[in-house]
Amino acid sequence: MNKIEALKAERDGLDVRESIARYAREGWESITEDDVQRLKWCGIFLRNPTPGHFMIRVRVPNGHTSSYQVRALAALAKSYGNGLIDLTTRQQVQLRHIRIESVPAVFEQLEAVGLTSMQTGMDNVRNVMGCPVAGLNPEEILDATPLVKAFTDHLVGNRAFTNLPRKFNVAISGCMDNCLHMETQDLALVPAVHEDGGAKQPGFNVLAGGKLGSGGYRIATPLDVFVRPDEVVEVCAGIVLLYRDHGSRDLRTQNRLAFLLDEWGEEKFRAELETRLGRVLTPAGADARKPVKNDHAGIFRQKQPGLNYVGLKVAVGRITTESLLGVAALAERYGTGEIRISPAQALIVPNVPDKRLTVLLDEPLLRELPYNASEVFKGLVSCVGNDYCNLAVIETKSRAMDVAKRLDGTLQGVKPLTMHWSGCPAGCGNHLVADIGLLGKKAKVDGRVVDAVDIYVGGRSGPDPKLAVKIMEDVPCEKLASVLEGLVPYHSRDKLHRVGRGKAAAKSQSPQAVRLALSPQTAT
Repeated sequence: MNKIEALKAERDGLDVRESIARYAREGWESITEDDVQRLKWCGIFLRNPTPGHFMIRVRVPNGHTSSYQVRALAALAKSYGNGLIDLTTRQQVQLRHIRIESVPAVFEQLEAVGLTSMQTGMDNVRNVMGCPVAGLNPEEILDATPLVKAFTDHLVGNRAFTNLPRKFNVAISGCMDNCLHMETQDLALVPAVHEDGGAKQPGFNVLAGGKLGSGGYRIATPLDVFVRPDEVVEVCAGIVLLYRDHGSRDLRTQNRLAFLLDEWGEEKFRAELETRLGRVLTPAGADARKPVKNDHAGIFRQKQPGLNYVGLKVAVGRITTESLLGVAALAERYGTGEIRISPAQALIVPNVPDKRLTVLLDEPLLRELPYNASEVFKGLVSCVGNDYCNLAVIETKSRAMDVAKRLDGTLQGVKPLTMHWSGCPAGCGNHLVADIGLLGKKAKVDGRVVDAVDIYVGGRSGPDPKLAVKIMEDVPCEKLASVLEGLVPYHSRDKLHRVGRGKAAAKSQSPQAVRLALSPQTAT
């Protein structure tokens, strides 16, 4: 039994909440080693780079929040943290530099505005993702917001879901625009239409077994299951509990749902699910997703007449309390107080009337948080990096900003490209599903150890998912901008994916051949 399984067998992770008040009185050094791990069930993370200070990860289902919740988060970051807030690629919010003495007050104030950090870490179902503009998008198959909320309500605080073999990622969306990385999820419900006797039923097809960490990108595979909206909670819960009961609990690097699916196969998994549910499941319908991707950053018409939503890019996902309060004020002044968080690290202000739109776009804050970010910055995403995360090998956010600024100043007419940074193989920056993915590492160059990256190209999720291909290794961060200046201008997104497909089809191809394929002479 590995260490984490042993501490779970001793006591449920949620039980640690009873000890928080005592630890707040006695100080962080009084926390036992096992309880440092158990605190993650409450969304409290002690980070080695900041001894004595914790990160609190707040659950934001579907990325839907409000100005009063955002104001509360900003107040907490300012009063108890360091004034910085990170938006994650799972639509969550992370508070930084919190002392254990402050945690009881933080929890009380979170609960007062309807927020929680429960089960946002360790072996739980993490924040349930959804389309950030659900209910607004004129082309969505259906608004899945109530379903995300219902499933979240079903699992948070429910001890049937607090002892999984490993973490479990879920996304539920009726959006046709591929705004979520559905193929990277343990469980994804994607928009679909099932036809029966001439009647068309909107709902979801079920994908399972996706992941980015624990050995790389495994593309989630179809279970050949169609789920009606009224079946969502039952089927999602059934799949999670099937994993709970049959997933491996040995080596933690090989116990995601993906490994159970590889062992059983999709057909057996579906049969076991039907046995658990006690009924036959409906075969998959027609996938309703479009072949293009939209991260909803920019200005878009809503389905509601005369209203618009405006997506503001938060560069690398880090924002100050002052700027966050500014977004809350904009949402109240120009909208209805709603705010949405995008997995692409953008904040969306919905319900802006036509007659108020031009005035909003002239607001000074939009120079810092642009609705029309450059092509270099629009697709820029970064994980936390080693200034706060003990897993990360390099600092990613400042590196990503420095490289993007250099490219933005030297490259003209660049076609849209996504560029994602991950500080370690866990892949929290989603580098394996980007046009250009950068994985941080240490490398020895000219006798000294430096921050470096491996460069991947051609990763993609959506209806036509592709595995990213590593084309360069050990590129020093100090030289990365120059390397990308020679790569980006000559290669459209489609060409990067063609290179990726060619490399995947010929794994024995030499690095020299890959570099030749990426040379300017091959550009069209």
